[in-house]
Amino acid sequence: MKGENKKLSLPEAVAMAVGSMIGASIFTIFGIGAEISGRHLPEAFILSGLLALMVAYSFATLGGKIISNAGPIAFIQKGFGDNALTGSLAVLLWLSYVVSISLFIKGFAGYLLPLLHIPATALAMGAAEAAVLLFFTALNCFGSKTTGRVEFGMVIFKLSILFIFIAAGFQSINPERIYPSFGMQATKEILTGSIVFFLSYMGFGLITNASENIENPERNVPRAIYICIFLVIVVYVLVAAVAIGNLPLRELISARDNALAIAAKPFFGSRGFVFISTGALISIASALNATIYGGANIAYALAKEGELPVVFERKAWFGSNEGLSITAGLGLLFALLFDMTAIASIMSSVSTIIYIFVLSAHYRLAPYYGGSRPLIAAFTLVLSAVLAGLLAWQLNQSPSSFYGTLLTLLTALAAGHIHRHLRSRNFSG
Repeated sequence: MKGENKKLSLPEAVAMAVGSMIGASIFTIFGIGAEISGRHLPEAFILSGLLALMVAYSFATLGGKIISNAGPIAFIQKGFGDNALTGSLAVLLWLSYVVSISLFIKGFAGYLLPLLHIPATALAMGAAEAAVLLFFTALNCFGSKTTGRVEFGMVIFKLSILFIFIAAGFQSINPERIYPSFGMQATKEILTGSIVFFLSYMGFGLITNASENIENPERNVPRAIYICIFLVIVVYVLVAAVAIGNLPLRELISARDNALAIAAKPFFGSRGFVFISTGALISIASALNATIYGGANIAYALAKEGELPVVFERKAWFGSNEGLSITAGLGLLFALLFDMTAIASIMSSVSTIIYIFVLSAHYRLAPYYGGSRPLIAAFTLVLSAVLAGLLAWQLNQSPSSFYGTLLTLLTALAAGHIHRHLRSRNFSG
């Protein structure tokens, strides 16, 4: 992008992140959230939002000074140098996009099949996931024409649907269903929900991945990060309260793939189901399209820095689309191998690991780029505890997600080290 008129404004930067955040959680993993946190899902969203703000402190501080579309990898490279660790984390960041793609296509299929009155069998889900991915991969072969203004319009559309949902359902909330209880069980539900669905806020990282293309990034990157997190906290809490307050938990849990559409039935009737399902499909589709392009694009940026093989540097998708095909193909593989709960928790653990290294890099860079070292250290300890709790939950409640996380980490480590020894440019450390 050349010229300020072609760069993203503050509202457009906020819209880009909000669009990804809302598409990732409200429409795709809401039913799982009800299963894990029960009536305490609103409180879990508040706590996970506070965790996101801890990470945002480092992203905002560094993102306003280190202007690079490599985003968190640029921060880590500044803090730790260009070494095998940085290379492995670069692969891990790319794999986080792969896992995101799998979550979106699974969420899209989960809303599409009931809307078409097709039984959600394993075969039907797999076929729908493959078809959706092929369509958007083919679309991306022609390049993305989407601009910040289009994304801004899409976010207004998404938020309009959700605020209609909130306004219509707020009057019929049964207070007994959302009134918080107290004790060890309630605390466990809130803590577990907050760490498993930490991914609900990970979209704010997209702002640093586009910092070179944002107007006045020194000022607007930090502002956009904080604005989008606070806005999404409000949306998540209100939607969770309306859904849980209008529908018994067992019904939300049983409708885990399209829970929000089911939650609209009590006050919208059958038309509400179609309304929310259609909105969900459009919202997830836009997020999926952006994530496929973004995943291939971040791979391109990292390949240019020498952190990924040169095959990913072939950005002319229509003529040579290896990077795009690999990103999308692995996304489908994750979707076919893991269920929604596993994919969501794998995303959370992978993102949390990257966040911990960003905070650690910020601790090293604080004397040069600003920030309170004691505060950064405290946030790093909290995030480390979150990661430990998440891995423990995976091992006890979702072994497939635990082993999926290990597989993702081992793949990143192996790829980073193998590429280090095969590439022509040596690491500095």
